[in-house]
Amino acid sequence: MKRLSFLLLLAASSSAVFAASAPGKALPYAQCIQTDKINEWHVVDARTALVRTGPYRYVVHLKADCPRLGIGVPGFLLRASASGKSVGGGRICGDLGETVSARDQPPCAISSLEMVDKGRFEQMRTRAARHGSAAESSPAG
Repeated sequence: MKRLSFLLLLAASSSAVFAASAPGKALPYAQCIQTDKINEWHVVDARTALVRTGPYRYVVHLKADCPRLGIGVPGFLLRASASGKSVGGGRICGDLGETVSARDQPPCAISSLEMVDKGRFEQMRTRAARHGSAAESSPAG
């Protein structure tokens, strides 16, 4: 009986670790970032950025460090995946193949995207190292 309990506990902890490390599910199309409607962006750290499009606020998580993000003009370029371009133009949903980059910088892959409330957005924004507005961004292509 002890061995069965141990095996069940082991299986449960393994699935919890897998769930925590699995990439986020893409947002539904209607909730995706519309790149032509970006009002502001903020680079929190080498793997995290914030984007606001009107009343909607997002956290963009990157797969790897992107230390030059936000440097230069344009400093923040979101690029839809090839399949995303064919379906919805410049929408970013947190799907495979979507990237963000800055001028003269290789693209950095987006791992996930989440919508957040105003309070969390503002809290994270205060820690941001770099900031920009729609005037410095161009729509995804």
